[in-house]
Amino acid sequence: MATVLSVSGSPSPTSRTTRLLRHVDTLLTAHGHEVVPFEVRSLPAEALLSADTSDPAIARALELFAEADGIVIGTPVYKAAYSGLLKTLLDVLPQYALRGKAVLPLATGGSPAHVLAVDYALRPVLSSMGAGHITQGWFVLDRHVTTREDGTTALEPETELQLTPVVDTFAAALVRTGELVAAG
Repeated sequence: MATVLSVSGSPSPTSRTTRLLRHVDTLLTAHGHEVVPFEVRSLPAEALLSADTSDPAIARALELFAEADGIVIGTPVYKAAYSGLLKTLLDVLPQYALRGKAVLPLATGGSPAHVLAVDYALRPVLSSMGAGHITQGWFVLDRHVTTREDGTTALEPETELQLTPVVDTFAAALVRTGELVAAG
């Protein structure tokens, strides 16, 4: 069983990105992995903006990244790129904070015109941080993430159908990455 840090880079308390991530968390838990949800917006703004790694919340965030076997990074797309909030956190992390880790990049946005943000904006940063294996990322239209009457997240059926193999591939990469770490 791998430990997965599920990071929402959305500044919104009613974020579709966060709801999508919590849905993915459920799928990963069904694969037998432990998932630790993390919302960047919960960090103290002043400490985050000043990269104050002595702040207890920032120090804990760094520990969570270090302890995780895999990372799911979720972000809304703003102006054809990932959120500034996520960028601020990534800037605080050590240069190779993702070394040896499997990473699944996810993004949400209002238009299919933003679909390339995963591969052209987010993937290069994750790669530069030493990610051991970046699985196929996925973009989900905001309107395809809804809330049921009971408060749970629902995805448009076609989106669910397309997202499931993406999560399955990431879950398999977690197992392979863990085997490499154990052997190395």
